[in-house]
Amino acid sequence: MASTADFKNGITIDMDGDVYQIIEFQHVKPGKGGAFVRTRLRKFSTGQVIDKTFRAGEKVEIARVERRPLQYLYQSGDDYVFMDNQSFDQIILSKEQIGPQVKFLKDNLEVTVASHEERVLGVDLPDTIEALVVATDPGLKGDTASGGSKPATIETGAVITVPLFVNEGDVIRVDTRSEKYIERV
Repeated sequence: MASTADFKNGITIDMDGDVYQIIEFQHVKPGKGGAFVRTRLRKFSTGQVIDKTFRAGEKVEIARVERRPLQYLYQSGDDYVFMDNQSFDQIILSKEQIGPQVKFLKDNLEVTVASHEERVLGVDLPDTIEALVVATDPGLKGDTASGGSKPATIETGAVITVPLFVNEGDVIRVDTRSEKYIERV
């Protein structure tokens, strides 16, 4: 158990049978009445962000979340197979457990899996990946970085918006959090 005085960004708490991560918090001491703590919490199971207010000194249960690196191996139907690099155990996760970032998984990619009491809470991909452009409209002479954009399909199957000068066969760096093009590699 921890009190609201122990809150820090990134701490995970167990509340109402679900695990939440504190995104941000603020201690408030109004002129009248008791102090309280405003928080923004992200629910691990759905990714939903909620606002919650706690009274100062209120006790909450700290959730022990284990994070371990895994390597993505392959997809088998709707299941995705990962391997623990220490024990070489294979772990099978569903599309729902991985979340919307599933479209950026590529073979041998190192990911971090967060779990609580043997239940997978989520999968964190690296902030950026390098991927091959497999389909896009051809670029034309005179196309510049500020001249516009076009859709492109990368090797993982994700469709992102790229500048006009990017062609099929180019390797680009993509931000997996915002799903945006960063640069050509």
